[in-house]
Amino acid sequence: MTASVKRFAVRLNTKKDCVNMTHGSGGRAMAQLIEELFVKHFDNHLLRQANDQAGFDIEAGRMVMSVDGHVISPLFFPGGDIGSLSVHGTVNDVAMSGARPLYLSVGFILEEGYPLASLEKIVISMARAAREAEVPVITGDTKVVEKGKGDGVFITTTGIGVVPRGINISGDLARPGDAILINGSIGDHGVAIMSSRENLEFETTIESDSAALHTLVAAMVRETPRIHCLRDPTRGGLATTLNELAQQSAVGMNIREQDIPVKPAVSAACELLGLDPLYVANEGKLVCICPAEDAGQILDTMHAHPLGKDAAIIGEVIEDQHGFVQMQTSFGGSRIVDWLAGEQLPRIC
Repeated sequence: MTASVKRFAVRLNTKKDCVNMTHGSGGRAMAQLIEELFVKHFDNHLLRQANDQAGFDIEAGRMVMSVDGHVISPLFFPGGDIGSLSVHGTVNDVAMSGARPLYLSVGFILEEGYPLASLEKIVISMARAAREAEVPVITGDTKVVEKGKGDGVFITTTGIGVVPRGINISGDLARPGDAILINGSIGDHGVAIMSSRENLEFETTIESDSAALHTLVAAMVRETPRIHCLRDPTRGGLATTLNELAQQSAVGMNIREQDIPVKPAVSAACELLGLDPLYVANEGKLVCICPAEDAGQILDTMHAHPLGKDAAIIGEVIEDQHGFVQMQTSFGGSRIVDWLAGEQLPRIC
């Protein structure tokens, strides 16, 4: 997204015009789209370098980088849109290493004929999310595909961050005896998307939990640097995330159904839609695995943060050479919580 400093005789009409193939041609129309829409809303001194890359200084520590593609449908949903989601998702992926996210890059794939008014709405939302997270977009790219060969807007974001010295958080560090925590209720995002996609109405509006979690992670890491694992349970939900961590660490997991927060409206919607909340995507939740002796302290820290007020300890890590995730049900029984088979909710993020 090379920022052009050129001014144009006719202003871009974001109220009435649509994306056309010249907006991806590399010529005057593309330069105007970048200058009068993207740079206008993402503006910062690094983006204004107007190069095909952004140069910046870094602080001491271990660097991390993450990339994420966003193909969600619909593009706008209760509690967010593809723009804010693309920021939150990548900021969170970087933060799950214990890192402080520093910068973002963005790639837009635009479909010919997509209204510029809707595109600007997405960009404004994305810019707002980046400002609130204090993680600026400093470079990017734009491509346009022919009408019928895309779905309005696809966004790819890349984030980089720096891990403070002394912090080592990874999916292969869970140990038997560790506690398993989550920062709040599960399933909100997936149910919000499905209800919007299918035009379903419930007595209570179900909104996506999409949020940037890096400030919560920073507070947790400050409280204790001994956290073993962090992971945001997005596609595949809590169940798939726990199976991933169990496999990476060669351990088992034992969770308690009654301790897992699920909003009544989400539970009711899942029952209506034939979904299991354990497998429904989240965009503002994290799973934390830490030594049992630190769990109470971390839980208190989570409760003191707006994004962790409903946090709970939901289980513990156990020895299990098979890497099974087991759940003690509300009825007193036990069942294996397996990997997600197939695609429960496509185009969810």
